[in-house]
Amino acid sequence: MSFARLSAAIAAVGTPLCIGIDPHPGAIGTDAAGVLTFGRAVIAAAKGRVPAVKPQFAFFEALGWEGMRVLAAVCAEARAADLIVVADAKRGDIGTTAAAYAAAVLGPNAPFPADILTVSPFLGLDTLQPFVDVARATDRAVYVLLRTSNPGSATFQDPAEAALCAWLRVNEDVAGAVVGATHAEALKRLRTALPNTAFLLPGYGAQGGTAEDLRPAFSGPALVVSARGATLPEPAERAAWDRDPATWIADRIDRIRADLTRAGIGA
Repeated sequence: MSFARLSAAIAAVGTPLCIGIDPHPGAIGTDAAGVLTFGRAVIAAAKGRVPAVKPQFAFFEALGWEGMRVLAAVCAEARAADLIVVADAKRGDIGTTAAAYAAAVLGPNAPFPADILTVSPFLGLDTLQPFVDVARATDRAVYVLLRTSNPGSATFQDPAEAALCAWLRVNEDVAGAVVGATHAEALKRLRTALPNTAFLLPGYGAQGGTAEDLRPAFSGPALVVSARGATLPEPAERAAWDRDPATWIADRIDRIRADLTRAGIGA
């Protein structure tokens, strides 16, 4: 399944870093051509440096049909560059609707082709099955929201934790878990409960999570996400970014890799 391919990709480049492709309109604008240029700059910088990229679907969807065409191109071009594509869409629905969401991203002829899709279990564990079925049939995978990085995540996620962990242990060949780097104690607890489950770790960097906070996750398979911190400049850095965004992003990726390595994460 895709987690085996992801593990091989991590080993090949020597880091478990995933770069988010988040075209924030305040930084990138709302012109579809500019968003495509940004996506291509991230792909060029990421190729050979990291195993995976994570397009955030919402920013593309906000641009309407032109944004969706750009999203399709970014997903396809990233996979062509030998990057694992994690589609951050957080889909969740019942029955045939869930299957349609899965087909759009994980199907053999998916218009927005990705290797792994983030999904929500909020409607019940049975609603995860269509996503798992499509992922198994197409050598793809899913990351299920378990403990997200936002401050209010515990309200609904804590009561569901035990049942979802039990489900993940049964389905860990094709289903991993989203666990925010901003919740250090929950991260330790969940890694103990799920020693072999693949974790997707958002919240590092701009949201406050540190490399040290992430270390407990790496007793098992895990992928660290950096989006804004890796791809979008502060105002003082904007001129250098504008001159050559791909080079700027590549340099920032190298710095983040070094930060992870100092914490014993990656080569």
